[in-house]
Amino acid sequence: MSRVLIVGAGLTGSLCAYLLKRVLQSKAQLVVWDKARGAGGRMSTSRPPDPTSHSADLGAQYITATAAYAQSHSNFYTELLSAGLLKPLDCHIEGLQHKEGNKNYVTPLGTSSVVKHFLSESGNHTFLIFCLNNVPPVLQWGNGI
Repeated sequence: MSRVLIVGAGLTGSLCAYLLKRVLQSKAQLVVWDKARGAGGRMSTSRPPDPTSHSADLGAQYITATAAYAQSHSNFYTELLSAGLLKPLDCHIEGLQHKEGNKNYVTPLGTSSVVKHFLSESGNHTFLIFCLNNVPPVLQWGNGI
């Protein structure tokens, strides 16, 4: 079985894992490494110890889809809307300049929920607090990986 290592558990890494899983199905083992304590990257959500309290998105405040992008990636938006991970932005944001045809969305469970969704759906093995310092010419798999 082939093995694929994806470095970074942010939006790009999670989408790569998700799309590779759809294409490769069970033909490859997917592994995701990230140096952070949690998945999300620039779409991280900070939560206090008390889960009933508040949360703060540390990167993206909302997600904007242009008309062309929304059409070509409608399956992603439909999936995330159906799962309750996205909802249309329905409030005023000071300074936001709305462009014709664009749709803005918020993430009720935090922006990292989108990343975690794609990681979960990919069925990969995610290792956090796992720092990659260099890439040798031939990466030897083993030692639990």
